[in-house]
Amino acid sequence: MKQIESERDFKQIIAELDDSTQRQLAALFTAHVMTLSVDKRIASGVAIAGDPDASAAELNTSFKAVKAATIESHTRCGAEGDWTAQAAYFVARACEAALMPEVFNQSGRAVQAATAARMARTARSIDSSEGGDTTEREAQYQILNEFLSKRGLT
Repeated sequence: MKQIESERDFKQIIAELDDSTQRQLAALFTAHVMTLSVDKRIASGVAIAGDPDASAAELNTSFKAVKAATIESHTRCGAEGDWTAQAAYFVARACEAALMPEVFNQSGRAVQAATAARMARTARSIDSSEGGDTTEREAQYQILNEFLSKRGLT
């Protein structure tokens, strides 16, 4: 596989990965924005999603906890202009994508997690001088390149 240099490459290479590999990659994308969330259920979900040996029961239990966290964070981020809460909501969405049951995974969990992570970074950047989507996208390209390299897929 080649190095990722564009969004097209990014999505095409991810589409070629099996579901378990995408889950682990989605966990890495989510872990990269975990500083934007303080919810222990999300942190635990990222660890379980990233575990190649996680059982179906562990994944299901964690998915339910993360789904609840996503719903709760969505309620909290309803306040106008609370971009920090909005960022935490998108981190929860990224983790949810990583853990969702395969039957619900229509468009690729890693791409969904990547998109939510970019939204989290963008929301956070509104209240700070941090880079937003572009910075996160470049970081994700690097994460994917390193992920593939470590698995001998490049």
